[in-house]
Amino acid sequence: MKFGVLILLLSLVAAAQSPAPRVAPTPASKTPPVAINPQDANTQKARELINLAIHALGGQAYLNIQDMQQQGRAYGFYHGEANGVGNLFWRFWKWPDKDRIELTKQRDVIYIENGDKGYETTFRGTCAQNPVDLAEYLRQREYSLEYVLRRWFPQPDIALFYEGPALADNHQVERVTVMNSKNQSVTLYLDQQTHLPIKKTFSWRDPDHYRNEEAEIYGDYHLMQGINTPFQVVREHNGEMTRQRFLTGVTYNAGVPDSKFEATASDKPECKNSLP
Repeated sequence: MKFGVLILLLSLVAAAQSPAPRVAPTPASKTPPVAINPQDANTQKARELINLAIHALGGQAYLNIQDMQQQGRAYGFYHGEANGVGNLFWRFWKWPDKDRIELTKQRDVIYIENGDKGYETTFRGTCAQNPVDLAEYLRQREYSLEYVLRRWFPQPDIALFYEGPALADNHQVERVTVMNSKNQSVTLYLDQQTHLPIKKTFSWRDPDHYRNEEAEIYGDYHLMQGINTPFQVVREHNGEMTRQRFLTGVTYNAGVPDSKFEATASDKPECKNSLP
């Protein structure tokens, strides 16, 4: 009996001294990767391309343009055919809403837009600009490349869409659409190599609710005062060329005075007869 009790005690002591069984460590939990929202990636791509375009145009030098003087020759087209030999022109422009164009060798035909007002000076004197022509000018200004890159793009509520590669004016381009808070949108076609704008398009509806598409095509860029400037600009309406402009010179930030854009419309009958 004593021998059996001794055996039992020895067994208990051996069990107490034996090492505890090893337990496999619990693997560390891995944080699942955060999925990238395709919409965010698309917006980021569009933003990067526009920033590259601004840099290609001159960066801060482009963004800080305050005034500009141009000269060259402009042509009008009707159904794809030039409707004349073109006109010499001199242009004075001041950010953000002042424009003056002088036509002919004598520079005796003058168009002025100042804010939302427009004036036309001819041999008859100075008249209020034809409302249809003024509306077209204001529309083109609202969708201009300068407004899109300098006014629309910095806004926090801007919507950006990368539309993919395409071909524009024989250039391989990347397409980016910019939409502002008014649901106005512009599509930019940016050269894949230089990142310079090659084309810009937008659409609008006329009073009869017909959709119209406007386009500008930019070419023959020259670096002027650190700013890449297209010396050739073509404008199209619904796929047909309407205007073409060739520059022979341009100067930036020369200090164009506000007096260049001052005008007073006459109340003569001939001015009233010029309105539709």
